[in-house]
This record gives sequence, structure tokens and C-alpha cells, in this order.
Amino acid sequence: MAVLRPAGEFDYSYAYDMATIRRRWQWVLLIAFIVALYVLPFYASESVVSLVNRIGMLIIAVQGLNLLTGYTGQMSLGQAAFMAVGGYLSTLLVGHLGWSFFLALPVAALGAGVVGLIFGLPSLRVKGFYLLMATLAAQIIIPWFVRTAFPEVLNGPQGLNVPAPQLFGFEFNEPGRYLYITLTLLIPSTIVAHNIARSRLGRAFVTIRDNDLAAEIMGVDLFRYKLQAFFLAAVFAGVAGALWAHNLRHINSATFNLDMSVFLLGMLVVGGLGTSLGPILGTIAVTVLTEAATLVGPFFLQLFPAAGESIVLALKPLFFGVALMLFLILEPRGLAHRWQLTKAAWRLRPFSH
Repeated sequence: MAVLRPAGEFDYSYAYDMATIRRRWQWVLLIAFIVALYVLPFYASESVVSLVNRIGMLIIAVQGLNLLTGYTGQMSLGQAAFMAVGGYLSTLLVGHLGWSFFLALPVAALGAGVVGLIFGLPSLRVKGFYLLMATLAAQIIIPWFVRTAFPEVLNGPQGLNVPAPQLFGFEFNEPGRYLYITLTLLIPSTIVAHNIARSRLGRAFVTIRDNDLAAEIMGVDLFRYKLQAFFLAAVFAGVAGALWAHNLRHINSATFNLDMSVFLLGMLVVGGLGTSLGPILGTIAVTVLTEAATLVGPFFLQLFPAAGESIVLALKPLFFGVALMLFLILEPRGLAHRWQLTKAAWRLRPFSH
């Protein structure tokens, strides 16, 4: 939809027209929000800090999936598998070779990107449901590989213990400390993802998504741009996977399973496909919703005591499935679209300025 400006606001330069944050008070609010997140460990409980940590890591993974599925239109159920690649690579480099986490992280991200390229090769020949099945193969093959191959290194199904990141003797071994790493990586990943979407590369992605045949006739190299989309999605997943592994302090073949890939795709749908704000809103909404399912678990256990503990375990996927179904029916364009409509409605009011 077209961007609506408040009454009396004009684009006096190209830079101002392209700016994402246009008003001084918006900058003040954004900086205050970021500062509040960085000092969160000083005024919030450890459980809240852990939740924010988890949301931040998932946002990075969903941002990569958004570049692939939201902007390029390439369906994927293998994002968690690419997270596993990043997590295992970082664990091996830090735990076995003694690398610093901050040096291993870009290598793990690039390694996941290369694996993403391999599984992105079918995208030139197939699309839609068939591509979804091709990416599902990654979610089957990669966990099988780390579970069965090189048991003396990967330790089979038992997995590996992951060391905590260290920097100049300071160990990030608590949620409050680890939050600084998560936020420091989340901010640039958000900026990069947003600017990719606005670049020539992002416009090519959108052209392929809207009509790949017309894009090819116009000179867009489908094979090149589809592979770039898979590479970028896997790089973001690799960063998120490395963060996830070092935060959990343990990794095995079940850490990044098919359920996680489905949840990541659901977060993107709930937030809004092909929007910069969608991964953030969707991840927050779904994660908070699943946490709410944990909180109301004892209440349902009292209502249905015969079901036992199994009803508590079933609440997370149940809440997620119902929310996803409702969004697909009532708001298929996601929370980001609803936010845009709300802003537009306010700016059209005669006293909006």
C-alpha cells in the first residue's frame, strides 16, 4: 500500500524520502527502547531476560526466512536445519579448535550459507509445494548426518556440550550477559535485512516472487537470485543457530527439529510475509503466545486431570495452530499489514498532525 504522510509533512530530499525513521521523536523513542533492552537484566527477572534472548535469536532466523519466502516467494521448511549447521560449526570451532566465539560466528554463518546454496539448487526447476518438499529434505538429511556421521567428533545422538562465549576474560554464561551478544547481533541483522529488501537485490527478489516468468523476460537471472536468496536465508539461520547453541550450552540432532522450522514459518505468516516489521512482530506474538500456553498449563491440568501431563505438552502446538489458522483466515497479510492500516487510519484523521 502507498505510504501516507501526516498532514504538512513533505519530502524535501531524496534521503528524507528514503528514510525509515523520519522524525526526531521517533529516533528518541527508538534509542530509548534499545537502551531499555540493554539494561533489561538490571530491572527484569532472569526468566524475562531469557525470553527476550530467545525472541532475539528467533527474529534473526525469521528475518532470513523472510528474505527467502516473504520477498522471493521460495517456500522453505529447512530453516531450522540451517540453524543446526551454524550451531554445530560454531560448537566445533570453539570447543574443539579453541577459536573465539566471535571469530567462529561468521565462519559458521558462511558455512550454513554454503549448505543453503546446495539445498537451493532445486529452486530453478521446481517451486511451490515441490520446493517445500525439497527443503524438507534438508530438515531430514542434516539432523540424520549429525546423528550418525563422525560419532567420534559429533558424539552421535547425545550431541555436544557447548562452551560459553568469552571476550577478554569476560564469560557470557548467564542470560543477562548473553543478552548483550544477542542484541548486538540483532540490531545489525535488522538493518541489513531491511536494506536488502530496499536494494536492487530485494527488488529482484520481489519480481521473482510476483511473476518469475516476467522477471526472466525482463532479464532477471532466476538461478542467480534464487540461490542468493537461499544463501542469505541460511546465513541468517547460521547466525541464529550459533547463538542458540551457545545459549543452550548443548546441541544435538533434536535441538533444531522440524517443529522449529514450522514455528519459524508460522512466525513469518503471523507477522507478515515480505515486510521488514513482520519477523519482529510475528516472532514476539508467537513466542509470547506459546509462553502463555505454559503459564495456563496448570489450569488446564486441573480441568482435565485424567489427561495428565500430556495436556500441558499439547498446549503449545495447540495455541500455535489455532493462532495460525485464525491469522490465515482473518488477517492473511499479518500483523505488519494491520499496523500499516492503523497508522494510515490515524494519519487520515483531520487532526493527525
